[in-house]
Amino acid sequence: MASLPLEEKAGRAPGTQKLISFVVSESRPLKKGAALEYKFLESAPRYTATALPRQFEVGTAKMKVGEHDVIFHVRTYPPDNILVEASMEVDDIFSDSTLTLREALVDACHAVAKKHGGDKEMSEEYSVAMVAGYNGDPEKFLTRKQEITAFLKSERLPLDEHEIEYTLSKQIKYGKDDLVIVDWDGAFVFDAKGEIDDVIDLLQTANLQLLRFRALDRLLDDRLHKVTRFANLTTPTTTAHFLKNTLKNNREMVRAFQEVISARTQAISDYEAIDRDIKLIGDWYSARLYELVSKKFKLDEWKKGVQEKLESLEDIYTIIAENFSASRIQFLELIQILLFFILQIGWFALIILEFFYFTR
Repeated sequence: MASLPLEEKAGRAPGTQKLISFVVSESRPLKKGAALEYKFLESAPRYTATALPRQFEVGTAKMKVGEHDVIFHVRTYPPDNILVEASMEVDDIFSDSTLTLREALVDACHAVAKKHGGDKEMSEEYSVAMVAGYNGDPEKFLTRKQEITAFLKSERLPLDEHEIEYTLSKQIKYGKDDLVIVDWDGAFVFDAKGEIDDVIDLLQTANLQLLRFRALDRLLDDRLHKVTRFANLTTPTTTAHFLKNTLKNNREMVRAFQEVISARTQAISDYEAIDRDIKLIGDWYSARLYELVSKKFKLDEWKKGVQEKLESLEDIYTIIAENFSASRIQFLELIQILLFFILQIGWFALIILEFFYFTR
C-alpha cells in the first residue's frame, strides 16, 4: 500500500480524540525506503530537523484491532531499528475502554514489527492520547485527572491523590490552548488544532534513545563478562601448566583483544551518536519538551551507567594488555632457556664425539 506523507501520517485534524501508539525495536537491517521530512513548529530553528534521527518509510500494514481497521506505518532508523506507528479515533479518550484498546493496539504494533524482524525483548512501546478541537484553556480537562493519570501509567487501579498530582506535574505549555503531560508509558497531548506531529516525533526520538542506551548497556555487559574471563587466562600458574597452555591462551588473548577493541569502538561510536543526535535541538519548545521526557525516561542515568561500564572495560583492557605482554615475554624467555639447553646438549654431544674420535 502507498504510505501517507509525514505531514498527514496521523490525520490529526481538529475536533477529534485520538489514540496513537508506537513501538521502537531492534531488528535486522532493512531497506531504508523513502526519507521522511520532519514537520516542526514555526518557532523552531530550521536546523532542528537535522538534530533528530532520520526516519525512512518502509511501507504500511492493515490489521483489525477490536472493531477498528487500523493502518500501521512501518519506518526504520537505519541501520537496525524499526518503528511501527498506528492511530485511531476514539469516542472518549478518558474511558476505561481506551486502556483495553491501547493494549490491543500496542500488541498489534509488536506483531507488525515482528514480521519485519523486530525484537520484542529489545523494544520500547509508548502511547499518546490526543484531544483536539476544543475552545478555551486545556486545563479544564484536568477535572478528569484520575482517568488521565490511569492512561499515563497504564494503571487500572485507583491511584493515590499524591501520585496523581506528581504525575500531572510533569507537563509543559507553549501556547494558551495547548498542554502536554508526559510519563514513562504514555503522554496526554491537548492541542486545539490537533497539530502534534512535532510532539510525536520527539517522543519517538526519546524512546529510540532509551532503546539505544539499553542495547549499548547490554552489549557492554556481555563484553565485560567475556573479557573478564579472558583476563583470568593471563593469571600466572606453574611453569608446566604455563608451557602446556601458553599457545592456546595466546590465541584466546588475540581474540580477546579483537573483541575488546571491537566492543570499545562500537560502544564509543554509538554513545557519541546518541549524544550528537540531540545537540542541535536548541533552547526552544522542542528542547524543553525533550528535556522533560528525557528526565522521565532517566536518560542521564542510563548515560552515566554506560560511561561507568566503558571505564570498566577500559580498565580490563589495560589489565589484559599488561598480562598479555607479560605472558609473551615469559613465553619467549622460556623458549630462549629451552634453546640454550638444546644448544648445550649439542655441544656436549659434539665434545663426546670428538673425544671418541681422537682416542680410537
